Amino acid sequence: MVIKKSTSSKKTTSSDSTFKTVKIGKQEWMAENLNVDKFRNGDLIPEVKSQKEWEKAGKSGKPAWCNYDNNNINGEKHGKLYNWYAVNDPRGLAPEGWNIPSDEEWEQLAAYLGGEEDAGKKMKSKTGWDGTEDWPEGNGTDEYGFSGLPGGLRTHIGEFIKFGKYTSWWTSTESDTEGAWDRSLYYAFVNLDRGDNYGGEGLNVRCLKD
Repeated sequence: MVIKKSTSSKKTTSSDSTFKTVKIGKQEWMAENLNVDKFRNGDLIPEVKSQKEWEKAGKSGKPAWCNYDNNNINGEKHGKLYNWYAVNDPRGLAPEGWNIPSDEEWEQLAAYLGGEEDAGKKMKSKTGWDGTEDWPEGNGTDEYGFSGLPGGLRTHIGEFIKFGKYTSWWTSTESDTEGAWDRSLYYAFVNLDRGDNYGGEGLNVRCLKD
């Protein structure tokens, strides 16, 4: 099957924020990870820095965000890491006019990019991904402008891991493991992986236009 590209980039303004966007097929995605510290209604989302408090927030089902290594520069480039309870909060994490894509909507993106087996290579940024002796080229082609960066994650016990090698995004679809389904990219693979994560994990978020 031949897939015809349909992609364009632009900027979209939502309330007091401007986001880079990209049209891929019939979907319009943010071309950057979410980096907000307020819910849609204006309430602040708690920033949690210490390992102990991060783990506590997950166990108690409280929303939380952080920057990787608690470094603001990482947040500006790679977006914030949110636990599931921030994503699933009824006050709304996605800005006005946007939503957290469902498991099915991520499947639609993967299908348009040729299937999960090859979609990851097309979604990764052209630079920034680490390589190893066994896998020297971890970067992607970014041929659709999705610009997937290796922002790492924060485990449910508060450890920061896999920066430069991995990224994962929450979906809005709950799983049966006290959390939700996610989509992830890894430096050594070309696929877009589907998995599920415990709610206390800190992952990135990509938003889809309503």
